[in-house]
Amino acid sequence: MNVTVRFFASLREVIDHETMDLQLPGSTLASVRDQLRCRLDATQWEAICAAGVQVAVNQRIVRGDAALASGDEVAFLPPVTGG
Repeated sequence: MNVTVRFFASLREVIDHETMDLQLPGSTLASVRDQLRCRLDATQWEAICAAGVQVAVNQRIVRGDAALASGDEVAFLPPVTGG
């Protein structure tokens, strides 16, 4: 199963990619996290696991381990700050 992972704002800068295409062995958000853990260095991994980072699947914020379908878009969104 294939999904596209997008990183926004400060996460894009830390990861140094706007998108990654992943081929997953499973069909859940946990599979995405497993693949990213293998591909990212420690600093990058900590950035996407930081408090306040939200995950969206097909532009809808999800909590926990969401089910995915081939072709889905998974986005990691950094915490929003105001000014």
